[in-house]
Amino acid sequence: MLARHNGQIVLVWGAIPGERIRARIERSAKGVLFAETVEVLAASADRREGLTDWRCGGNALAHVSYERQRQIKSEIIRDAFARIGRLPLDTSPNVIASPEDGYRMRARLHVRGGRIGFVREESHDICAVGPTRQLLPETVGWIEDAQARLHGDGLRGLSSIEIAENIPATKRACHLELEPGTETRPFTALASNAITGLSAQVLDRRGVETLAGVPAVSDSIGSLVLKRDVRAFFQGNRYLLEDLVRHVCDLVPSSGAVVELYAGVGLFGLSVAAAGREGITLVEGDPVSARDLEENARPFLDRTRVERSSVEDFLRQSNDGSAATFIVDPPRTGMSREATRGIQRAKPARLVYVSCDVATLARDIRALIDHGYALEQICAFDLFPNTAHVETVCLLRREVDEL
Repeated sequence: MLARHNGQIVLVWGAIPGERIRARIERSAKGVLFAETVEVLAASADRREGLTDWRCGGNALAHVSYERQRQIKSEIIRDAFARIGRLPLDTSPNVIASPEDGYRMRARLHVRGGRIGFVREESHDICAVGPTRQLLPETVGWIEDAQARLHGDGLRGLSSIEIAENIPATKRACHLELEPGTETRPFTALASNAITGLSAQVLDRRGVETLAGVPAVSDSIGSLVLKRDVRAFFQGNRYLLEDLVRHVCDLVPSSGAVVELYAGVGLFGLSVAAAGREGITLVEGDPVSARDLEENARPFLDRTRVERSSVEDFLRQSNDGSAATFIVDPPRTGMSREATRGIQRAKPARLVYVSCDVATLARDIRALIDHGYALEQICAFDLFPNTAHVETVCLLRREVDEL
C-alpha cells in the first residue's frame, strides 16, 4: 500500500488504505522507501485478523476483507489506465469474485534447505503453502509428505516443483526440476496415490523423464476436452475458468475469421471452435504448449489451423486481417513492441485482450488506441484472490486508420 511520510513515498506491506500504522523501514531505492507494518494504531474496518504471513507468496492482501480487495483491484485497474494508458475510465470496472480457498490449479514451488513452499517476498526464505489456503488440502498433504520424504530418504538435488490439477482435482501431476548431476530414479519415492503423474528433468540435460503415471491432466469445458502437460501454461483459477472462457467467447462475433495469439493449449480459440465457428487460427511458440495444442485441435481439423510459431514471426508473415477478430492472452510482460506493430499492420476489426498484468495491459491498450482502436468494454476476474493481481479482459474495435 502507498503512504507518504515527510513528502516521501513509502510502500508498506500489511497495511490498508485509511489506516494509521507504525512501520519499520527496510530499504530504500530510487527515492522510494519500503516498509512493513509492525503495529496498527487505527485499524480499518476491512482488516481481517488471525491470518498468515502477508509476505508469503500469493498472500499480499490476505489481511484485507475480500470485498475491499475487489474494490482495491478495481481501483488499481482504473489508476493504471489513467496513469499509464492516459485513458481515464468513467467508472471502475467490475471485478468478478472467486472463492478464496483452494482456487489454485497451478503452482510453482521452491525447494531450499529441505523445505518445499513459496518464497517469502523480498527474501530467499521458504514459507509453507498450507496456511495461504490457495491449494486444496489434498495438494498440501502431498507437499508435506514429499517434504518428509526428502528428509527421511536423504534426497538431495531437487530445486523446484511444478504442480498442475484439473478443475475437479481428480488428476494432479507434478514435475520436478533437479540440479545438474542429480539422478532421477530416487525421486520416484515422491510418487503416491495423491498424484496421477510425476516427471523430472535434470537442468543440465535435455529431455524429460516420466517417473510415474501420466504427467498431464485434462479438463472438460463444455463439449471441449483440453489435455495439458504439467509444464504447459494454463489459467490457474478452478472456480472462474469457465466464466472467463464464456465471457471471451461471447465477445467473438458469429462470423469472420478468428486468430488466437499466445494460444497456449487452446483454451479460448478451441472453445470458439467447439461452439461451431470456422476459420480459426491458433498461434503458439512454446514447444510444450504447442504440442498439447495440436493434440487438442485434432477434433476440429476442419475448422482450425495450428501455427507453431512465435507471435512475432506469425504476424510478420500474415496477410491483412482486417476482417478478423484477434484474441490475445500474452504473458505478464504483455505484448512485445514487434507483436504490437504486427497487430497494427494486420488491422483486425476486433481485438479481445486478456491480461494478467494491468500495467502492461494499459501500456498496450494505449499503443492500440493510438493506431485507430477504441476501447469498447472492460471486465475483470479475480483469478488471484489475496494477491494484488487481477485478470482483465478488454474489447477493442477498430474505428479509423491511424494518421
